[in-house]
Amino acid sequence: MKIRFLALAAIAMTPAAIAQDAPLPDDQAAMKAHVLFLASDALRGREAGSPEYRIAAEYVAAQFFAAGLKPAGDGGSYIQKVPLVTYRAADKGDVVLTRPGAAPVGLVFGEDYMPGVVAGAAQTALDAPVVFVGYGLVAPDYKRDDYAGVDVRGKIVAFFGGAPLSFQSEERAHFSSPATKAVIAAAHGAVGAIVLTRAALPQSGASFDRPRTTWARADGTGEAPGVPILATLSGTGAAKLFAQAKTPWAGIAVRAADSNASFRAMPLNIGATVALKTRFEPATSGNVAGMIPGSDPKLGKEVVVLSAHLDHLGVGTPDAKGDTIYNGAEDNAVGIAALIEEARRFKASGKPPRRSILFLAVTAEEKGLVGSDYFAKHPTVPIASIVADVNLDMPILSYAFEDMTVFGADRSTLGPIVAQAVGTLGVTMSPDPDPAQGIFVRSDHYRFVQQGVPSVFLWPGQKGTGKAATADFFAHRYHQPSDDLSQPIDWRQGIRFVDANYAIARAIADGDARPRWNKGDFFGLLYHGYGAK
Repeated sequence: MKIRFLALAAIAMTPAAIAQDAPLPDDQAAMKAHVLFLASDALRGREAGSPEYRIAAEYVAAQFFAAGLKPAGDGGSYIQKVPLVTYRAADKGDVVLTRPGAAPVGLVFGEDYMPGVVAGAAQTALDAPVVFVGYGLVAPDYKRDDYAGVDVRGKIVAFFGGAPLSFQSEERAHFSSPATKAVIAAAHGAVGAIVLTRAALPQSGASFDRPRTTWARADGTGEAPGVPILATLSGTGAAKLFAQAKTPWAGIAVRAADSNASFRAMPLNIGATVALKTRFEPATSGNVAGMIPGSDPKLGKEVVVLSAHLDHLGVGTPDAKGDTIYNGAEDNAVGIAALIEEARRFKASGKPPRRSILFLAVTAEEKGLVGSDYFAKHPTVPIASIVADVNLDMPILSYAFEDMTVFGADRSTLGPIVAQAVGTLGVTMSPDPDPAQGIFVRSDHYRFVQQGVPSVFLWPGQKGTGKAATADFFAHRYHQPSDDLSQPIDWRQGIRFVDANYAIARAIADGDARPRWNKGDFFGLLYHGYGAK
């Protein structure tokens, strides 16, 4: 209570709270008011697990109550508790290469290797043969099986990071993830993995013990699907690992300059003895969930999720002005404000949706989509009942948008629904302007995709002045203290963004047909099996 009262008092004294701007229409003023609170210095960047994040979560819960939402968290509350754990390397670890009849070869920390950080165990000790498996991928659509011809059961696999540039951009982002490769390795019976690079290691290992965050399992360790990533090897470390291989490292490294190269998997005729220690620090945070029950006797059992992340980066490195608070106004106080105002729209309409709608503000997005992952794996409604997720993350509202970019629209029947809804605003739907970024797999909706739920993620588009405005935001404010209340935010555009999202949510909730993955879609097949028949 004391923390909360002090924070509220501080907010009351901030210049942003007392500034006398020109009067705004009521809807714009309401949206701006949410951002004034959530992005104030008093909330110190809303870092997941912090007292200030808890204040932000209680604020959102209060707004959900005011909008008439039913609690959809734990035990009749709006809050779903999310057990977080921060984990980091407890020491530099040991990586030793072994082979019969020869002296062990210890790799050099910072030169040959950087230790992995194992979220799932305080101590990791492995001694196993090493098998090279190219990029560590199995991708039938691309006629690629990097495990073909080798048995890796009980062994450590070594693979390159990344994925071929020839892969479709969003699918490439999926396959480039170390977590994806760790799961593939586990499915083949491997016990650990080593990541290979051709270059020197950065900063001589200075950041090897940086903290990472995931959600905590019952024993206090972190959720860690797949095999543990044991180490990352530099070119010099990889050369030592391949010293007894049929194909020497020099030849492998030259071919790896082409990301589309394929490699024949092979045992490296060498073993690795790896010892790692991980230190854990528990924390608690929360998702905020509120529900509008559906009115249809049958469809009301189905749920449309509208999601946005509430957290930001907290307090960190000062900028040139000495500002250390990463307020996260656009990222993502604006998204949360839009979520709240959408809920108010449904209440004001006087017409309940046919399907239920779950409004979800998630924690720890900035730490790796952790809060949404926890919800998707511990949902407060049956996961099979969730028919779609529409995600609001960092809509840039400094310009009059003429189009909208909807990531994932071409992957499911949500695409035509979204196109028609944004058309009511007189704007068009545009394709991803920068496919190489793989944005479809980089925000909270992706955790629903991984549970088989058709999902989309919306941004104002880049037609007209949008391209320059978006570039300016990423260059000067993204993940910087300057993403604060001093930047130009056009609240009229905020309301247009709410208009679009309300129209989309209403169309999904009231439509006769449940959204479906398009037949043959990669993610639909990968996570749900749609299109297989």
